[in-house]
Amino acid sequence: MTSTNQINKVVEFIAVLGDLVILNLCLFQFLFFWENVFIYSPFSCTTSLMMTSLSLCYLACSASRGKVWTSREIRADQLVLRVLKNIITFSVFWACIMAFSGISIISPLFFVVYFFTLFVILSIYRIIIRHSLIGYCAKGKHKHYAVFIGGGNNMQMLYEEMESSLASIYEIVGYFDIEPNNSFSTQCSYLGNPNDFVDFMSEKTAIKHVFCSLSMEQGRYNVSIINYCENHLLYFHGVPNVCKGFPRRIWHSMVGNMPILNLRYEPLSKVENRFLKRLFDIVLSGIFLVAIFPLIYLIVGVVIKMTSPGPIIFKQMRTGLNGVDFKCYKFRSMRVNEEADNKQATVDDPRKTRFGNFLRRSNLDELPQFINVFKGEMSIVGPRPHMLAHTETYARLIDKYMVRHFIKPGVTGWAQTHGFRGETKELSQMEGRIKADIWYMEHWTIFLDLYIIYKTIANVVVGEKNAY
Repeated sequence: MTSTNQINKVVEFIAVLGDLVILNLCLFQFLFFWENVFIYSPFSCTTSLMMTSLSLCYLACSASRGKVWTSREIRADQLVLRVLKNIITFSVFWACIMAFSGISIISPLFFVVYFFTLFVILSIYRIIIRHSLIGYCAKGKHKHYAVFIGGGNNMQMLYEEMESSLASIYEIVGYFDIEPNNSFSTQCSYLGNPNDFVDFMSEKTAIKHVFCSLSMEQGRYNVSIINYCENHLLYFHGVPNVCKGFPRRIWHSMVGNMPILNLRYEPLSKVENRFLKRLFDIVLSGIFLVAIFPLIYLIVGVVIKMTSPGPIIFKQMRTGLNGVDFKCYKFRSMRVNEEADNKQATVDDPRKTRFGNFLRRSNLDELPQFINVFKGEMSIVGPRPHMLAHTETYARLIDKYMVRHFIKPGVTGWAQTHGFRGETKELSQMEGRIKADIWYMEHWTIFLDLYIIYKTIANVVVGEKNAY
């Protein structure tokens, strides 16, 4: 049976496929007619290599569009703005990859003209897809007539979800309940008591779907309704009455033949995803620790020793995966002090050394955490690990604070790349971090990790006001 989510996926696939075709065709045409594409290229940069790198960078930087296509509220200017944001992000990422990998340095004029052309064409393409979807949905050929049995809060929420999406395949005729529900949408007609269901359906052959959610007291109707649906080629959909117990989107899984409701979808609960993320961590941290870190450690270590007595590496117990404590490594940026395990750094913190202030602003103090990554205590990307004292305090003050510990902490994270870093003077600042951490946990992909790494590097280059 077709579903709204399937329509979303089809439209998303068409959009991404079209994007890739457009950006590669444009690149091919530009390379064919444009002279002096490269300022510097140590070896022959083939068209296929450029197209491959361009496509991979696009996939890594493109966020999921989802409701952009199916929500009734999205306007054309919002689509264009989203295209602009994606173009800026992925063009800079691609240029950096080309330059830092030693492939080539692209002509600035070529770069600007090519990506401006892409912006115009992709914006038009987005608007065409959007209007095509609106036109297709307006014809109603994909619609299936349905009725509700039950008028509780969950059925009202289901009705609102169906009405708010262009891609909804259901046209709700009305609902059956013991009595009319005044809080139900006035656009959804009251059809009578559940006892009237069979008589009503015998006259309405166009209806093919039945959504049922009756209370425990009304449960006696369920068997007769299910039997009627099975014998008259009607699709029966049971709607769980969990709105009060689960005031958020929930997911289901199966244990044998028993459905289990889960509070959230966690991609990293799958073995294959955990393996991919761990392999990614081992490869990147291994390369960094062997090829780059020894030189950094030597230079930074000498300066730390020259500017302040104490160890080069500062070790601090922090909360990790599943709430298990571990030693987190950092380059020491402060003078040895008794408040290190309890007090956050502030803007003009007197404990910081002059060189330590530089380390913190440039984020170089975090680099020893790649040792934690290689050991398996951390990941390159994930929620930032907090001091034990802060975990104990905020777990009492912030609802769902401990949820962030279902995955490994990271050297960088979604929260840090979106402004949630530095001292948390207000409780709302920490609440923002936790929401961002949980969002990352529920939306993880390897491409999202690549995007966060790119954003982290970009923030280091540009500078951050909250890095201190």
